[in-house]
Amino acid sequence: MAALAKGGRTNFIGFLLRLLARLPFLFLAGRLYGADAVGRFASALIVVELLALVCSMGEKRGLAQRLTESDEPQANLVLDGFLLALVFSAIVATVLWFFPAPMFPNGMNSELDILLVVAIPGYALTEIALAAQAYKFDIATTVRARAVVEPWTISIMAGVFYFWIPDSGLAFAYIASIYAGLLTALWPFFRTYGAPKGWYPHPKRMWSMTRRALPLAGTDAIEWGTRRLDIFILGFFASPVAVGIYYMAQQVASLPQKLKTSFEPVLGPVITKNLKTRNYEAIAKQVCQVGFWIIAAQAGIALALGIPGEAVMGLIGPEFVGGTGALAFLLLAEVVAATAVVSEAALVYVARVRNFWISIGTITLQGALTMGLLEFIRRSDMGEGFMAAGAAISLMLALGIASLVKAMLLGRILGHSINNWRWALVWAAAPAVVVGYFATLMPEWIELIVGIPLILGTYGYVIWHRGFGPEDRVLFRKNISGSGEDETARPQA
Repeated sequence: MAALAKGGRTNFIGFLLRLLARLPFLFLAGRLYGADAVGRFASALIVVELLALVCSMGEKRGLAQRLTESDEPQANLVLDGFLLALVFSAIVATVLWFFPAPMFPNGMNSELDILLVVAIPGYALTEIALAAQAYKFDIATTVRARAVVEPWTISIMAGVFYFWIPDSGLAFAYIASIYAGLLTALWPFFRTYGAPKGWYPHPKRMWSMTRRALPLAGTDAIEWGTRRLDIFILGFFASPVAVGIYYMAQQVASLPQKLKTSFEPVLGPVITKNLKTRNYEAIAKQVCQVGFWIIAAQAGIALALGIPGEAVMGLIGPEFVGGTGALAFLLLAEVVAATAVVSEAALVYVARVRNFWISIGTITLQGALTMGLLEFIRRSDMGEGFMAAGAAISLMLALGIASLVKAMLLGRILGHSINNWRWALVWAAAPAVVVGYFATLMPEWIELIVGIPLILGTYGYVIWHRGFGPEDRVLFRKNISGSGEDETARPQA
């Protein structure tokens, strides 16, 4: 629990840094490039990032199990993952280069946008390097790469490239951010693991790795895809402007999503160590504890960003205000998805194939709901603003059902129930909603500068006193032993 708390604290700082770094990009992309260009960029990014995640072959979570179970030099095991990712990335990037149509359903901003395929190997290698560092409980590297270097690079370069190659500025800024993040991850990786010893490529071992990783890679891709399928489908039902507005709403809503992914790098190694000793009660306790931490934090952020939603979207640009309804449902979707994410952190080790099929069912359900609802909205002539909200509602429903199913399955396997819900969340949300309502009556600049901190402060005060017990408050205490020793440095405890 101490290791989980330490990782959570580090990544909460990373979340705040990412928030500060992401806002300039949203502002620059919205104000300089416009919703139309952002929509085409978003559609291409869906395909690039999904395929890059598949090319990492599930190593984001599977690497921890390989390092725990194998007696081979750890640098060699990680290098196997690097090689496999490079091979698959090269194949996928080559195919997309010659057949780019899936990336651009609404056309390109510029012919140079095809260069987005070169980001695929960089993205995949970064995932593996950060997973390797997380196994050593080094979460600071993830924070530096994902919360500082990548978002600030894309923010700065989006502004720079606008004055040089405005039609391709977003694409080039994204490529620059991916490789800046990769360099940030590789430097501490080589210092931690050192050079491989006696390593050489072995086709049989590569095939064995691929066969074992496919269910996990598929699960990772589907879990990620549930957050992007809506944009992909929306691209066929609505204009690039509507896609751009929805993408910006999703970028704001994805900020609290980073909180739950913050715990994944630490939760994986902790779970694998407890699985080795068959300590199922500890795993259930850790999943429930981390699940509540995530839901509590996400609910507060969702209230703070959702209640003044019009002002938040208006900050990006006047044409993005139409995405306020989509923003509200996307924020709620992140809250209901938390249970699925923490349950899956254990299921990928104890029920990999069953979890994979549940994930397939989730994304299939989401796709059916999204297409059905969007078709209904189009036939009813409700407008593209309702289409964005319809896609968000479909995502929320699919993720809520996935949370229930995965929590029930994990509880049955471990013999201990999985429940992240506490009524204190309602007690904390109620006064925050009241404060938020009065904040929306103020001018927009006061609503943003004063209202958001007041909503967070009200919610945080109540959840701290009514919802957090001694074990919950470990997350906020660096020294949990009461002595001079920081127990978070001893994850075995």
